[in-house]
Amino acid sequence: MTEDIETRISRVAFDDDGLAPAIIQQFDTGEVLMLGWMDAEALRRTLTSGRVTFWSRSRQEYWRKGDTSGHAQYVKGARLDCDGDALLITVDQVGAACHTGDRTCFDADDLTPAVGER
Repeated sequence: MTEDIETRISRVAFDDDGLAPAIIQQFDTGEVLMLGWMDAEALRRTLTSGRVTFWSRSRQEYWRKGDTSGHAQYVKGARLDCDGDALLITVDQVGAACHTGDRTCFDADDLTPAVGER
């Protein structure tokens, strides 16, 4: 028997603010695109609509990726980590994932030391 949406959401260990980090990954390449935050309602909207919805900690409101930019994220899968406190959402990303216009939010600042510095 398949679990209903509410049972799936109840398995998430949200933090004291009711949030869980959601890593967004391109479904076919494995490319990590961004990190956002979801509460139970954002996850519910994501799982039922097929489009990724986040909770904005700064604006204190829900936002759906692509509604203003056109760079939408279409859900392909959703997984919970082994501790139940982080989400991995696989998507088909249309356009840029980052608000800067980059494909991924992890393009800008490489912290890896050069081989001789290790």
